[in-house]
Amino acid sequence: MTRPEIVAEYPRPPALVACSDHVIVEALRVRICETHECLRVLETFHPPTYYLPPESMRKDLLVRSRSRSRRSSFCEWKGVATYYDLLIADQRLEGAIWTYPDPSPTFKALAGWYALYPGRMDHCYVNGETVIPQPGRFYGGWITSQVVGPFKGDPAHPYLI
Repeated sequence: MTRPEIVAEYPRPPALVACSDHVIVEALRVRICETHECLRVLETFHPPTYYLPPESMRKDLLVRSRSRSRRSSFCEWKGVATYYDLLIADQRLEGAIWTYPDPSPTFKALAGWYALYPGRMDHCYVNGETVIPQPGRFYGGWITSQVVGPFKGDPAHPYLI
């Protein structure tokens, strides 16, 4: 058993770390991703955000977000993110998935990889374990038994919000 990661010890600015965790994502009763190749962004007081390779994603189910407030956002570390809706039959998860088409030089490896809000999906799994979404509507962190908080966004820790 590996030692759990303490998110208070994660760096700021964040680090980008490759990993071979087995990740499965299901949304609207469809498996939209399965991979053993991930990039994790590790930032102080945040559970890891998993970025998934484009070849593992069901890109045929993604459409540019139609929500004005979810077309793009800016991260001081990574740059400008573009958001996608997940569209399956007549069901749509608006702005649930994002990517950095042209990230900052430090995060160049993220170009074209996808991240998502685990709380908007039916299920996210890391190595067979069900992911708990990071608290807060804005955050995309993945909480598993391998990470220890407190986590930014948790109302029990308002000094981190």
